[in-house]
Amino acid sequence: MKTDYLILALKNLKHRGIRSWLTLLGIFIGITAVVSLIGLGAGLQAAVGAQFGISSTQVISVKAGGLSSFGPPGSGAVNKLTIDDADAIDGLSSVETAFPRILSSSKIEFNNIVELGMSMSTPGGKNRKLSYEILDLEVETGRMLKDGDVNKVVLGYNFWKDGNVFRRMIVPGKSVLVQDKKFIVVGTLKKTGSLVFDSMVLMNEEPLRDLMDYGDDVDVIGVKVRSEDVMDRAKEDIEKLMRKRRDVKIGKEDFEVSTPDSMMDTVNSVLGGVQAFIIIIASISILVGALGIVNTMTTSVLERRKEIGIMKAIGAKNSQIFMQFFFESGMLGLMGGIVGSIFGTLVSILGVIGINNFLGAELSPVIDFILIGGALTGSFIIGAVAGIVPAMNAAKQNPVEALRG
Repeated sequence: MKTDYLILALKNLKHRGIRSWLTLLGIFIGITAVVSLIGLGAGLQAAVGAQFGISSTQVISVKAGGLSSFGPPGSGAVNKLTIDDADAIDGLSSVETAFPRILSSSKIEFNNIVELGMSMSTPGGKNRKLSYEILDLEVETGRMLKDGDVNKVVLGYNFWKDGNVFRRMIVPGKSVLVQDKKFIVVGTLKKTGSLVFDSMVLMNEEPLRDLMDYGDDVDVIGVKVRSEDVMDRAKEDIEKLMRKRRDVKIGKEDFEVSTPDSMMDTVNSVLGGVQAFIIIIASISILVGALGIVNTMTTSVLERRKEIGIMKAIGAKNSQIFMQFFFESGMLGLMGGIVGSIFGTLVSILGVIGINNFLGAELSPVIDFILIGGALTGSFIIGAVAGIVPAMNAAKQNPVEALRG
């Protein structure tokens, strides 16, 4: 019986043509926004996570606060970190090792083309291999830096790939100018999907410190804790130590101690706020669509009074009239949901592809069938609920008056 209602509802909607499609717009736009947003949100979270370039969950980063200019983390701080700060953190019982890092904007020249890039120091000794593992850096060609490499660098993937800004692939053995000083390229990195690390110039710490005239200053201190279980304690120990060394009180810190979880929580919080805002906008669109269905079905009842009268004259019950119009309004919502889900899924897939092209990442589009199923069910329910009042009005029609109308 319900199948008959569905078939009859589809036939009636088909006959109404353009009016039915216009009624679908509100539901269509709302469902498209919700499905595409949630799909894109998952892609953005994965992409942003790749930008941190940290593969270990036992790593804490310490940087100075009080930025006075734009630039790499800690580079524009008024009161910068020092090598002594890194040594002091290294001595904490909850810390396995701590090493300083320099991140400096620099001028890079190759093939008579000059670009601004980022140079990052690589620690020596026991911390060298650890720093590569933490940042998940591997060579595509050539080799990584070694202790004693003075005028040598390793370049990010974007310098090696065909079609880079220098219009020529930079392979090991070639030379580049960094801050007008010549350096030999000994290797290039595999693609990480991070804008920062794929465009990075890696250099040993002392050569970079001398090149940029850093003295004992440090931009970031990388800290590996002894285990994940002591992550919170290590963070507290570092904050306590740095407050004492920099003579600041709680709440007045001019430094920042960050864990991977806290950084991702911040990012997820921002993305969640954006998602909530757009879902609110999408909900308004769905509400407008529901009102459109009410209007369309009310008009349909008035236009089809004779049809309703004939149906009642040949024995149709009020419940049957009600169910016919109820299913029609539900099908209006469902069709809007189907079209919206298709478009929303396509938008999210194209969005993830766009993120991959822009960031050089390799994210895979995800089709959430549970989300799509929920959207279709919700759109049918919204349409059906919106049609309850018109359906009740149709069921209450007096057959004699309806035939006269």
